[in-house]
Amino acid sequence: MSSDIEIARASTMKPITEVGERLDIPASALQPYGHYKAKVDFEFLGAQQSESDGKLILVTAVTPTPAGEGKTTTTVGLGDGLNRIGKRTAICLREPSLGPCFGMKGGAAGGGYAQVVPMEDINLHFTGDFHAIGAAHNLLSAMLDNHMHWNLEPKFDPRRVAWRRVLDMNDRSLRDIAIGLGGITNGMPRESGFDITVASEVMAVFCLADSLADLQERLGRIVVGYSRARKPIYVRDLKGEGAMTVLLRDALMPNLVQTLENNPAFVHGGPFANIAHGCNSVVATRAGLKLADYVVTEAGFGADLGAEKFFDIKCRKAGLNPAAAVVVATARALKMHGGVAKNDLASENVAAIRKGCENLGRHLTNIGRFGVPALVAINRFTADTDAEMAAIGGYCKDLDVEVFECTHWANGGAGTEALAERVVAVADSGVADFKPLYPDDMSLFDKMDTIARDYYGGDGVVVEQKALNQLKTFEQAGYGHLPVCMAKTQYSFSTDAAKVGAPSGFTIPVREVRLSAGAGFIVAICGEIMTMPGLPRQPAANTIRLNDQLQVEGLF
Repeated sequence: MSSDIEIARASTMKPITEVGERLDIPASALQPYGHYKAKVDFEFLGAQQSESDGKLILVTAVTPTPAGEGKTTTTVGLGDGLNRIGKRTAICLREPSLGPCFGMKGGAAGGGYAQVVPMEDINLHFTGDFHAIGAAHNLLSAMLDNHMHWNLEPKFDPRRVAWRRVLDMNDRSLRDIAIGLGGITNGMPRESGFDITVASEVMAVFCLADSLADLQERLGRIVVGYSRARKPIYVRDLKGEGAMTVLLRDALMPNLVQTLENNPAFVHGGPFANIAHGCNSVVATRAGLKLADYVVTEAGFGADLGAEKFFDIKCRKAGLNPAAAVVVATARALKMHGGVAKNDLASENVAAIRKGCENLGRHLTNIGRFGVPALVAINRFTADTDAEMAAIGGYCKDLDVEVFECTHWANGGAGTEALAERVVAVADSGVADFKPLYPDDMSLFDKMDTIARDYYGGDGVVVEQKALNQLKTFEQAGYGHLPVCMAKTQYSFSTDAAKVGAPSGFTIPVREVRLSAGAGFIVAICGEIMTMPGLPRQPAANTIRLNDQLQVEGLF
């Protein structure tokens, strides 16, 4: 079979105006970026607010493994399948970050015959949204240091500046830096550093704002540091929110592209799922819900990270009510969770499948805590055996959960028709009774502890004293009602990536907590998680190049 990029390149894309017609978006409401991608303008979207909402379907997955699960691929495949059975459906995805694209992961636009296109554009600069977010973030960084240089009011305590800089690339050398060196004209010397753009609070604000006015208000309430009296200093104190919003004006309009089967897809925003909330923008999701009868969206990494944050942060903040969830699993991933090494995955191992299903089972139980009915989609590979499929099916039957073998990677929407039919039945049944995992008025510590115990299956959180003091300060300042965003490894329910499957008997160490006042949540930094990743020994960038026809090769 051809590679993902070869399949994408061989596809026949329709002009983006024709794709927009599938959702009754007139050409006048589109701002094209070339022939095959466009932004949908706010005036048109504002006129749709009186329309009723479609059904929201979340696609999530088992805990990620090097074997791969295919969550984005399944999201696209299910969207194609729903359209194939005659349901007016839109897909909502995050934009890929250049960091993982050139690092370990490569491209992130689906795979096989379940992709969004133009694949190269989406994986690279796309419509420039991430550049705008990085520029807005770093404009604020420059304004902050200029404010300190001129010793303006309110005066910062240079030891308590909370705002760093960002770059949409994996560059571990920039995690901790010294700035302002070289003399008095170069500013105040202090320690600082870089995070990856997708970890920026500007990205989180961008993805949770529902309008330009809301965006500007949220940007203004970001806390960038503290005075010597430990009083918070906000972006609005620096008068930076207006200029930042100007930089983000066009970026906030959602991006419209298409699948290989020419179905509409909104690809917009992209906060990381381990160090941020891991969901596409509220603007794009709401656009889909107003324009389509069904919206299929995904949340990053496994359900312990992406789904929990989708429910507890995005749905809570945006007032969304998901109608159904689909949990993606592969036989290969379940065998790894059952103890099989990556090099041995080609051999049938039913016993390992059964053991690995404990990971799937915990995710299914967790989704049930939110009152959302869940189905299982097995992303079937050609090497998977009938005995392995039967083992997964039997495990799910014991949990009274329906399971569907899907072949969308090889067959596109035709490979998800059975799943699509059942998703419609479940979503239309009205059985979903969504509720967050914890109430707003629970203490910040108890919110973290609830996630660690009830959702991860551990023995609670262990919070360092400095972080405990900070939680108390946040609550005294009126932020105790905010949800928490747990920043931890994606490879385990615990903070130890080696503990695969469904581990128990662990605690979640919280070494730092950060206030994201603009986004509206508290970030708990757990274990060894980094907000600026590094490149692997052999990064994907080593094999990305232009061929003799000036086409991109190496994106996969």
